[in-house]
Amino acid sequence: MQQIFENNRKWVKEKLAQDKDYFKKLTVGQKPEFLFIGCSDSRIQASEITGTGPGEMFVHRNIANMVVHTDINMLSVLQYAVEVLKVRHIMVVGHYGCGGVAAAMSDKQFGLIDNWLTNIKDVMRLHELEFLRIKDEEQKLRRLVELNVIEQVRNLSKTSIIQNALHSENPPQLHGLVYDLGEGLLKDLNWQMDDMKRYEHIYGIHSEDGPSEPKDVNAEQEKVLKVS
Repeated sequence: MQQIFENNRKWVKEKLAQDKDYFKKLTVGQKPEFLFIGCSDSRIQASEITGTGPGEMFVHRNIANMVVHTDINMLSVLQYAVEVLKVRHIMVVGHYGCGGVAAAMSDKQFGLIDNWLTNIKDVMRLHELEFLRIKDEEQKLRRLVELNVIEQVRNLSKTSIIQNALHSENPPQLHGLVYDLGEGLLKDLNWQMDDMKRYEHIYGIHSEDGPSEPKDVNAEQEKVLKVS
């Protein structure tokens, strides 16, 4: 711990050398434009990989960047970010090589965390047909990281917090990103709210066009497999 305190004093000295009012400015308040929902992995530094400074990004992290509807911690962060801070963009950011996703893919037990990882196993179940087509384990893991991010953005869109925000003049935009540890780059999965239109009849997803007819989800998956 001594090293932590020494590093802190060194950091304060460097900041004051750059701007003597640096810390005074921070006490004024925050108005972040982004909410970053990411993994707890110690290699992922939200502000560093996005080039954002203090006060520019609100952050929530958990194992495997999950959006679970019974997670009061995450929901509290989301509500505060949307309704009080008025963030403009909400990003779910996963990363290749995620240990949580890899654990969910295995057939081992890890203890208490298994209850959390079940949410990722549900993503595998939803995309089982696609997984059966992927033979390489590394590629399967990378694809599950992507699918997990997409599913968590979908979960975001289904929350009452986001549903209510969609009725406002400037609703926040939702994004699904994946960070590549080996390259340092962020990949945009190009998720769009239209992705949820097929489920309007189930979740009551807000749409100015009104509810759409339910689609055959299995037929949609088969179509994807034929294309791939």
